[in-house]
Amino acid sequence: MKKLVLLIVFLSVGFCMNSQNITAKLIDKKNNIPIPYANIRTSEFSGVISNEEGYFSLSPEDVKNKTVTISCLGYENKVLSIAAMEALNFIIPLEPAINQLNEVYISNKRPNVDSIIAKVNAKLNENYDINLKTYNVFYRTTDYAKFKSLDFDIEKASHVKSKNIKKANKSLDSLSRHIRSSNIIHFSDFKGELSSLDQDSCKLVVNKATKLFDHKNDFAIESVQEKAQTMALKYIDTMKTYKVKSGLFKVDDSLSLRNKDFKEKMKNEYNVYDLKSKTGYLLHNAMFTNSSFLKGVINPKLYDHTFEDVGYNNGDLTYIISYKPRKGKAKFTGKLFISGESYAVTKVDYKYYGSRHGRKVNLKLVLGVKFIENVSEGTYIYEKNSENKYQPKYIKRIKGAYFYVSRGLKLIENSRTKNKVGLEFNIEGNNRNKEELLFTDTRNITVDGFASIKQEKVVPYTLLKAFNTTTWKNEQTLEPLQEMKRFGSGE
Repeated sequence: MKKLVLLIVFLSVGFCMNSQNITAKLIDKKNNIPIPYANIRTSEFSGVISNEEGYFSLSPEDVKNKTVTISCLGYENKVLSIAAMEALNFIIPLEPAINQLNEVYISNKRPNVDSIIAKVNAKLNENYDINLKTYNVFYRTTDYAKFKSLDFDIEKASHVKSKNIKKANKSLDSLSRHIRSSNIIHFSDFKGELSSLDQDSCKLVVNKATKLFDHKNDFAIESVQEKAQTMALKYIDTMKTYKVKSGLFKVDDSLSLRNKDFKEKMKNEYNVYDLKSKTGYLLHNAMFTNSSFLKGVINPKLYDHTFEDVGYNNGDLTYIISYKPRKGKAKFTGKLFISGESYAVTKVDYKYYGSRHGRKVNLKLVLGVKFIENVSEGTYIYEKNSENKYQPKYIKRIKGAYFYVSRGLKLIENSRTKNKVGLEFNIEGNNRNKEELLFTDTRNITVDGFASIKQEKVVPYTLLKAFNTTTWKNEQTLEPLQEMKRFGSGE
């Protein structure tokens, strides 16, 4: 009870300061709404960023006897000491920057958007450089799932008593209701160094990794099928083993209650190649490389661009330009924020335009499978480094899909009689994955330095069943959202 009270107190205030972290919240001075994605610099070229709810955390060591500089597009810069933040109760208001468009363009002539986009493209190599860099990164992925329908049914099992089939179907129905009503969410974090040789080659060294996950609520499609199979076995014959046959495919692994329910099948480790592929893809897109989708967004042959407004970012005049598809293969809409001085893109917002989507597979009638990638959206935010080049500071990428699976399974007894049990699965729902990548520092490396980096095959992670404030203490990370802080609290 005491822990619950402390948690409620923490969630009900806008700040937290302790020996581990200094946490504060940014708000708009005029309307008190949270300010996301503001840059909080602890030195000229390092720092963190506020999360979607306006919160950020700093290590006391990072700001000891120092000030921090807070900057955000559309707001005036603010320089504060920790004492000044404390005096504000760690709720920090930012003053909106005055839009001085009429003062800047006295002639009332709107900037030529085609000319701006042409200069952006002409200066890409001058403004961005992905070659021979090592980035200190913090990566978080959040997985969500929501089932619209979930039906299991034992259709036939001639060798099983009818009362056992009824019990099994009742348990399967209970499992279905539990899954559909559950808030299915998992989190994975890691911190490490992402090194880039060029736009095609990178390596990843992971220094620390965690996973906030409840195995009881593992409801990936494969896990759901596995849970249902295991539940069915309880009412058939716990002493027998079975082979699984699904459609045209036969799985020769033995399935039994004895070796399936009570053996830990998952190792607490990540595949580093997979993590490198994900973070490398985000970096690759951020640097406007040849095959990146962002390079397409600034291509006037693919997209129409419209001048919207001007704003200020860290004192720099910024053009705000919207875009939408011109040709069929273009898929996105959103806004570009472009420096009026360097013509570098300093921020990008994007999402699918209208009803456009990504991959689509519809084999519902043939194989009982349908999949539509219907969500792709995100944000890229940049900052200048010591060489006056622009590097990503924060990347958010959200992917989502609709799925439908109708699958008939047979459990074939490993015996002379080869008794069979028929199960039907019908699963429909939506899943969503959010990736966030925070860049906390960068440095140049040599070709030999890149070659000497050893990327491991796997890296162990710490498995957590509930959120713990001490997990990333004294680390530069992305402040968790409230949904993550509530994980495992029973709320």
